[in-house]
Amino acid sequence: MDKSRHVLMIGDQRLTASAALSLKQYSWQFQRTSCLVEAKRLLLTSPPPLGIVVMEPSYTMPSLELERLLSLVPCTLWVALLGADDLQEYQARAFIARHCHAYLILPLNPDKANHVLESSLTISEVLATHSGACDFSAAPGCKGEMIGRSHAIHKLLKDIEKIALVDAPVLITGESGTGKELTARLIHEHSPRHGGPFNAINCGALPAGLIQSELFGHEKGAFTGAGKCKVGIIESASGGTLFLDEIGDLPMELQVNLLRFLEDHRIQRLGSLHEIAVDVRILAATHVDLEQAIRSGDFREDLYHRINVLQARMPPLRERPEDIEALATHYFQKFRAESPYRVRGFNHDSLVTMRQHHWPGNVRELVNRIRRAMVMCEERLITPDDLGLERRKNVIRTRPSLEDIRNCAEREAIAAALARNRNHALHAAQDLGISRATLYRLIDKHCVPRPLDSRA
Repeated sequence: MDKSRHVLMIGDQRLTASAALSLKQYSWQFQRTSCLVEAKRLLLTSPPPLGIVVMEPSYTMPSLELERLLSLVPCTLWVALLGADDLQEYQARAFIARHCHAYLILPLNPDKANHVLESSLTISEVLATHSGACDFSAAPGCKGEMIGRSHAIHKLLKDIEKIALVDAPVLITGESGTGKELTARLIHEHSPRHGGPFNAINCGALPAGLIQSELFGHEKGAFTGAGKCKVGIIESASGGTLFLDEIGDLPMELQVNLLRFLEDHRIQRLGSLHEIAVDVRILAATHVDLEQAIRSGDFREDLYHRINVLQARMPPLRERPEDIEALATHYFQKFRAESPYRVRGFNHDSLVTMRQHHWPGNVRELVNRIRRAMVMCEERLITPDDLGLERRKNVIRTRPSLEDIRNCAEREAIAAALARNRNHALHAAQDLGISRATLYRLIDKHCVPRPLDSRA
């Protein structure tokens, strides 16, 4: 029997049994239940392409739990089964408009019902193909929750695979909202330490007076209120990974203690005279320029070199616009159950507008806008207005020329070489395999800030 012809029927057992019997000649296979808990289990275990929901008379209209259930699996299309009189009720028509692809009238006409189911099945197959059969974790370009097919994400995933195998400190850089903690978790999950704990701490969120106690722990009576011994976050991560988010916000006095730990992997609890050996890998992340923080005296240079043994850079969303549709679709499916309406996706204008938006909040902003739009949208497709984005007017979209691409590549290569060589012009030129004079000519051509040692 063709599994694509499976249909889940929810509702009164007498009505579903009668409907299943009349359609048996058309080779449909039915699973019937009147229990919403059982229906949810069946949907999540093996989502059918089609479902039939029996709508009771208007005085017992479908509950909110049923509405959420029908939105649980986006690839299942629902067909309402109701009486002709009930179809005239406003609530019934609104329910069908929000959640159903079609409806059937009782008493059931077998030939017409088969035609409706056949047509709905065709649409369900198209939706399943378009959405990757509702399995985004197995879709090409997805690894865990790292969604995207862009060159930037492909490079990042390759870097993560290499970094995960080496038990050395890692500095993850990138703007706020790009997913630095996600990268840290992927490194941990693909490392030999994946069986151990993953502890994350936001260095900028802890009260200044408690940071040392939180990180290193304390003994009973170490200070007022210390009624019992406490194991610190570093010690509790032994055998696993410690992720220090926003390490650039760590106070200077704590930077000294952290540096000592990185040197010998030993800690000393507050109030203790003994050191404890801790086997833990350090991953750190920041959205600030730590080199600038070093120059301003806000971050220790020796600590920077300790945590920056390996580095992973999270690209901002504006650098990978080709991933925006995949990200939007992924989070649309993730939060679909929260939508009170049968929202199908995004219209063309919203996809274009999302690609044009600058996304200062990166993926975090994208997620927030999509989640809000799914709740507020009253149509089948989300529009730019639902997302709170304005379409750019009179924008002429042209493809970059070969000269534009070449200039962009040269500019990025020069800036990267200067950064690697601490703005030393001669070393940067040697790194690029060009003369110093050529380097200066390209710096002027692309308006790259000139290095300080211009006569070096």
